[in-house]
Order: sequence, then C-alpha cells, then structure tokens
Amino acid sequence: MKTRNTLIASALIAALSFGAMTTSAFAGSNTVDIGQSGLFNAVGGGQNGKKNRLKVRQNGLGNTTIATQNGKKNNATIGQTGVGNTSDNSQNGNGNLLGVGQFGTGNSATTEQTGDRNAMAVIQVGNGHTGKAKQVGVGRVKVIVQD
Repeated sequence: MKTRNTLIASALIAALSFGAMTTSAFAGSNTVDIGQSGLFNAVGGGQNGKKNRLKVRQNGLGNTTIATQNGKKNNATIGQTGVGNTSDNSQNGNGNLLGVGQFGTGNSATTEQTGDRNAMAVIQVGNGHTGKAKQVGVGRVKVIVQD
C-alpha cells in the first residue's frame, strides 16, 4: 500500500511540475483545493473543460483519492478522515455533482457519472464499507449511506 501511494504521489508531483512548465494550471474556471494532514495520503486526477471544481481533505493516514472531471459545471468534494480509505471518481458531461465522505477506516468508494444533471452522494461512517455507483443518462440522483 505504501508503495502504491508513493507511486501515485510521485506521479502527481511529476505531472504538476511538468504542467507548471508548459501551461497554466487554471484553464477556464477549473479549481483545485487539496488538504491532507496525515502521512502517506495521495491525490491524483485531472480536470478538463469549464467550471470544474474539486476539494479534497484527507486528515488520516494512507488515504487515496483519484478524481477526473471533463465537461462543464462539474463539482467534486471528497473528505475521508480515517486510515486507508480510497475514493475513485469520474465525471463527464454537464451539471454533475459528487460528494463522498468516509470518516472511518478501510472504506472504498468508486463512482462514475456520465451525462447531464447528475447528482451523487456517498457517506460511509464506520469501517470497511464499499460503495459503488455508476450513472449514465440525464436527471439522475444516487445516494449511498452506510453506517
């Protein structure tokens, strides 16, 4: 797990360093706000298009977030507090939103949205929960809450 997190973090640093030399990090209205307090946390991903936003806080140890957003008006907010939580999220299209949460230890959230007017929220409070959701189409809402 440490090797995987180290590789993800190294790849992210290399990608950000390369991007800083070749192009602006804020094309259009893209926004990134990352946090991370503990050790061995890793974030990776990308944004393309207009009005994308992403905020990640991780606090604990060994948490991993991967998020990609393409299109217009996307939004993502992750969270994760405990140890060893993973979040893998992908959004394409217009008007997408996402949440996540996770707070405990060893939780895993995998989400994918494609289309218009989507919304998603995953909240997993305890330990060892797995939440998976995929949406395709218009006008969809999905909520996963586990305690």
